[in-house]
Amino acid sequence: MHDRLTQGDIDKIKAEISERKLVIRPKLLDDLKTAREQGDLSENFEYYAAKRAKNQNESRIRYLENMLKTAHLIRNIGGEDEVTMDREIEIAYPDDDETETLRIVTTIRSKPLQGLISIDSPMGKALLHHKVGDTVFIPTDAGGYEVIITRIGDDVDESGDAIRNF
Repeated sequence: MHDRLTQGDIDKIKAEISERKLVIRPKLLDDLKTAREQGDLSENFEYYAAKRAKNQNESRIRYLENMLKTAHLIRNIGGEDEVTMDREIEIAYPDDDETETLRIVTTIRSKPLQGLISIDSPMGKALLHHKVGDTVFIPTDAGGYEVIITRIGDDVDESGDAIRNF
């Protein structure tokens, strides 16, 4: 599977890999060495805990490096009046008279309960490139539902801070 990542995602992954290799790895190796020096390894909990932490760190490094190797770089293309990635939008559910504010993000940053909708989700795919006032059909396994785009805000960076005012 290929992850679709923005340049910001790639930069964050590279920073985490660097942190894990240059800061965390030496500390974990030192912890392992210290635990090993305590004697009998068969009953040394600190040794097994340090070894496990080291292995988890190495596993995370391999996972992140593999993610970068297989990633597809995506760019946020669209007009200022369109729904694009990292742009806050407000949608209305006409059947419920409710509204929701959300943002379409890459899959690795999605947190649906916090309003961060994956670009690969049915909702994310359906909303992309629509404009204020558009009625959009969101497909589901049970059929689907409609939402109305009521507002499109300005671009938001990955930390959630507005690049331009909403």
